[in-house]
Amino acid sequence: AMEIVLNGKTIQTVSSTLEELILETGLDRSSLVAELNRQVVQQKDWAATPVTEADQIELLNFVGGG
Repeated sequence: AMEIVLNGKTIQTVSSTLEELILETGLDRSSLVAELNRQVVQQKDWAATPVTEADQIELLNFVGGG
């Protein structure tokens, strides 16, 4: 396991890619935006994007409405 910062909280994970981490969180992928070390990662690239020790990741769900 390694330590990363996910949405501002330090967590332990065994996920090796962004795709695995998102599956681990159980978040709804349809409206999810992923940011790795302040860079937005396109959904098509999640499986090929490695997660490494001390990465800072933000996973944001956009909700419609007003």
